[in-house]
Amino acid sequence: MSPEEIAELLLGLPEVSEEEPFAPGLPVYKVVGKVFAIYQPDPPAQITLKCDPARALHLRDEYPAIVPGYHVNKRLWNTVSLDGSVPDDLLADLMRHSYEQAAAGLRKADRERVLDRLDRAGPI
Repeated sequence: MSPEEIAELLLGLPEVSEEEPFAPGLPVYKVVGKVFAIYQPDPPAQITLKCDPARALHLRDEYPAIVPGYHVNKRLWNTVSLDGSVPDDLLADLMRHSYEQAAAGLRKADRERVLDRLDRAGPI
């Protein structure tokens, strides 16, 4: 998946903003102010995504390119190396899952609104 495709997919989710709070060229994606993706486009390209803890462990066992999150809570985040070894459809699913995990922590009204919009948008 190209950097442009990743950005397009992430920004296509409801109420997502892109910021660069850590460094120029290191985009962070948020849903209503909650971080759900940190993208490092420079080689070695990688993306850090929020993940259900049990699923995170399973993914780490199955894919060598998926490791505990870098500079985040390693129980709740995975860093995915974008070396092509993780299928694009799985990567897209992990981005949506991360969005859903972050949205689950929003205030009830915000959570219901964004998840309803996500459901209406369908799969990515």
